[in-house]
Amino acid sequence: MDVVLDRTAHARPPAPDAPPPPAGPPLPDRPPAAARLAAFVALTKPRIIELLLVTTIPVMFLAARGVPDLALVLATCTGGYLSAGSACAFNMYLDRDIDARMDRTAGRPLVTGVVSPRECLVFASALALASVGWLWVLVNPLSALLAFGALLFYTVVYTMLLKRRTSQNIVWGGIAGAMPVLIGWSAVTDSVSWTAVALCLVVFCWTPPHYWPLSMKTRADYERVGVPMLPVVAGTTVVTRQIVLYSWVMVAVSLSPWPLGQVGWCYTCAAVALGACWLREAHALHARARAGLRGARLKEMRLFHWSISYISLLFTAIAVDPFLR
Repeated sequence: MDVVLDRTAHARPPAPDAPPPPAGPPLPDRPPAAARLAAFVALTKPRIIELLLVTTIPVMFLAARGVPDLALVLATCTGGYLSAGSACAFNMYLDRDIDARMDRTAGRPLVTGVVSPRECLVFASALALASVGWLWVLVNPLSALLAFGALLFYTVVYTMLLKRRTSQNIVWGGIAGAMPVLIGWSAVTDSVSWTAVALCLVVFCWTPPHYWPLSMKTRADYERVGVPMLPVVAGTTVVTRQIVLYSWVMVAVSLSPWPLGQVGWCYTCAAVALGACWLREAHALHARARAGLRGARLKEMRLFHWSISYISLLFTAIAVDPFLR
């Protein structure tokens, strides 16, 4: 009798279904609207813009020989904020690679990912266009062109061309930081005078001795990313000597509006007193550097903090001076 083999009896049981591939890490939730808004505001570097407004508004008082039209002040400050904020956002976009490696900038929106590079670029471009249109229509074309020129200089000349190539980067970057003085004057007079140029030069000469103490404190950050700030490529004594040199030039330039006949005793007395205090601090820093003091004993941030008080008080005197003449 033929034997029929039951092949199914010896067949392997069907393999169970393969488990699904493991799920990847959950995607981060999109930051809430408030955090996103704060991040976009942070792209404009509000602390820097505060200083720009400190130099813009008092010059408008001096140009108007009294209280300028408040609507014009508001329009000028708004347009200036848009322009400077655009330049700062472009700066963060272009420097996002080194910002991620520096302790001082590790919390910036592009580093943390709250804002994407594309969003930052679109935001900066929109602010640039809005600033030119705003100033052109509500202030005057000259102010719009000056603001746009400052934006281009800070973005292209300073950030793209000079910052990573020369130790004099912050010196030339001071040109952009000084432009709000000319913008404030031109907003009132629709022109630029020698007095406005002199005050612009004060801010230009103030910028290096203001920023070099900070870059001395954060030298390791700049050295790590290869940015040749002066304290990275030169010794401490050399840096403080340059600070003293620029300080003397700044104080001398700050006195130039008096012979031009545009300021009175209030501003002149303030310029002399504040300049004397500044020179004392600058020479003290240089003396500590020559003595070989380091770290906390060098006290470089003392001059940095004083520099902010100096420029604020000096330009406050500019605003007050027309009322006391």
